[in-house]
Amino acid sequence: MWETGVSRGVGGSGRGAPQGGAAPCDLVTVPARQGLEAVDILRLRDGVGPVLHDGACHTLGFLVPPGTADGWDVPGSACTQTYGRGPVPGAVCDGDAVPEPPVSGTGWLVPPEGAYADATDPAVLRAALGEAARTIEAVDRCQ
Repeated sequence: MWETGVSRGVGGSGRGAPQGGAAPCDLVTVPARQGLEAVDILRLRDGVGPVLHDGACHTLGFLVPPGTADGWDVPGSACTQTYGRGPVPGAVCDGDAVPEPPVSGTGWLVPPEGAYADATDPAVLRAALGEAARTIEAVDRCQ
């Protein structure tokens, strides 16, 4: 179930979250189809932070700065707090370990060490999700 580049917490290198001392972050959850489009858009613009994939629920989760949930109002998405289970910005893991995702039952689509930022900027994410929704709508009209 976790094929196509999703990391389950093994391999890789770079910064990550040691167990225990993680900083709080919020998590924007969207349907996988829209989320994958948004990831592509953000990668083209060097603006994607860590992204989780939940194969069982067919969703993607974008790590965003704490406080984002307070004002998040994008239809078709949800923003919740992870209560300190997010990656610590700039922290270094021992060896080649990839940090465990902050939400159980998920895997990394874009792990912290492969992201352009410690978290995705909420305004940039909002724009990318809107562009992704318009792209999907246009594709669906043509089918």
